[in-house]
Amino acid sequence: MRLAQYLALTGRCSRRAASRLIRNGRVSLGDRLAKHTDSIELIETPTGTQASLSVCVDGEPLPPIADKAYWIFNKAVGTDCRLLAEDTTSLIHLLPRQPRLYPVGRLDKDSRGLLLLTNDGELTQRLMHPSFAHHKRYHVRLDRPFDDDFVVKMAAGVSYKDVTTQPCQVTRLGQDSFEIVLTQGLNRQIRRMSKTLGHKVIDLKRVAIESLTLGDLPEGEMRPLTQAELDELWCDLA
Repeated sequence: MRLAQYLALTGRCSRRAASRLIRNGRVSLGDRLAKHTDSIELIETPTGTQASLSVCVDGEPLPPIADKAYWIFNKAVGTDCRLLAEDTTSLIHLLPRQPRLYPVGRLDKDSRGLLLLTNDGELTQRLMHPSFAHHKRYHVRLDRPFDDDFVVKMAAGVSYKDVTTQPCQVTRLGQDSFEIVLTQGLNRQIRRMSKTLGHKVIDLKRVAIESLTLGDLPEGEMRPLTQAELDELWCDLA
């Protein structure tokens, strides 16, 4: 098994993030720094399946391969998705100690709504890699009413800084609110698109990732995915 795949299976991070850790010299294999080309053998131990050689990230030994866990969380405004123990607003303080979960993608601190939490590196890779172009649905409220031209321009793609966003679905919900479905994950994308067109976002809520929706989950609460939800999500990504 490739080393990056093993890191993902332990729940430490996605395969993409694992490759960065290896590239940055933060992973050791046995008594040396790991390389991208390294492979490992798996062995069964009383505590679970793990590598035959010691694998460490930043000097900390990795745990055995974890059982997969999938949770949905309704993030509130003010919660920071970065898992920083020293930050009192960090999501890490709301998560269980076990299993060790990570958000698939982020919502900025001023946004709210659906976060998928998991230790499944393969699912994270499928959802995060741009080539899979998965759908994320948001409800957005602006500082003032907008005209139909705003909807047309948002849907066609907006240029700001050195990027032009991909075409997307935009549906008016009210005089100052709309729904947008994105397949990109650019930093603060909706806020920057709206600002370029002369408006300020005052509320942004993610309501769905592919077939996965918040339903009636209260804000600030989390729950495990049902098997039906997980099966449908994998079907969406097939």
